[in-house]
Amino acid sequence: MTRSYDATSVRQLAAVVERVAPRDRERWDDREPVPGVVSARVSRSRADQLWMVVGMFDRAVGREEMPDRSRRSAAQLFTRPAQKEFWRLAEAGELRARPEDVGRPLPVATLRIVRDVLALLADLVVPGRTVKLPVVEQPELKDTVAARDRAALYRGLADLAAHGPLQGGGIGMSGAERDRVLAMVGIVLDAAPRSGELAALRLEDLAEDLVAVRVRRRPQRAPTSRVDEIAALAQVHPASVKAVLHGAAHQRSEMTRQRVLAAAAELEPPPEVESFELSGGTRVAVKRWLASRQRVVDALPLEGGRSALWVTLRASKTGPPGVTLSTDGVRVAYAKGVTALNFAMAGRYGWSPLPTTMEQLRRAVDAVPLEAERAQALGAV
Repeated sequence: MTRSYDATSVRQLAAVVERVAPRDRERWDDREPVPGVVSARVSRSRADQLWMVVGMFDRAVGREEMPDRSRRSAAQLFTRPAQKEFWRLAEAGELRARPEDVGRPLPVATLRIVRDVLALLADLVVPGRTVKLPVVEQPELKDTVAARDRAALYRGLADLAAHGPLQGGGIGMSGAERDRVLAMVGIVLDAAPRSGELAALRLEDLAEDLVAVRVRRRPQRAPTSRVDEIAALAQVHPASVKAVLHGAAHQRSEMTRQRVLAAAAELEPPPEVESFELSGGTRVAVKRWLASRQRVVDALPLEGGRSALWVTLRASKTGPPGVTLSTDGVRVAYAKGVTALNFAMAGRYGWSPLPTTMEQLRRAVDAVPLEAERAQALGAV
């Protein structure tokens, strides 16, 4: 569907976006790659985000806060005065599409999307020019595992993997329990899987020499865990997205319901499998766990845990030691192990206490999946 824009600058911006993210889906396969270290084509979700920001510029240009020159050309939209005012208006929620939502500040997650899109648009509109982009605040959760402490953390994992049982916080852990939790922590730090994805790992997901791991994403989680992304695309409040996706659509208008469902359907699901390189400390920890795991599984008369990476170490209602560890079992093992781990490492130089819930640790990590060529070279495909 073609849309007209009043300002010359926004029309030019829309023309640029049309090349890399055509609105006509019949032209989708002919879209141009975007600039970058390795040129690539945008995904459908990124395309919708590009058009979302074009709409924000359309609502910004012409306001008294924006410089007069911002109407003249797309390049003028990426001058410092224009960017400064655009961002101030965006943060305050003044550029929302729905009149009833105007004035409600954008959430941090949405601001990150807008900031990333601005960087992409700058490369498209004013290639080679240095554009001062806004800084988006990081959530407090990031401080739980500071980037500067990551090297010390990995060294600590490798060191602990070579020692005996963990004791701390009133919790005693066997050597095998220690090996298991250290391997779990290492993989979460390197690949940031959710607990269900971590629990689903199998031996064949580990590359040769333990240089990488493959994580199978869970499609059923995609819509509900992408609330902010859906809200930004549908241009509704995240609370409306949650209401629609969690069966309370009757609390919202039919128009809102349709917009949320259309946005959720439009977003591309995450890749089914992503590969991540494992650090040296994680490799040591995983190697130690595999040895402990093998001793337990060899004594198991069943086949249940033969291919699962994580297995039980004590008899439980699920069976004897050595059967596949459930998602809840992974969470419990992690929480118990990290409590002891934090006590054991307290006071060591460079150690930052780890969060005792896996989701906190996962969200504090910016894991970047391997490019296809690198994953293939490491045997992680």
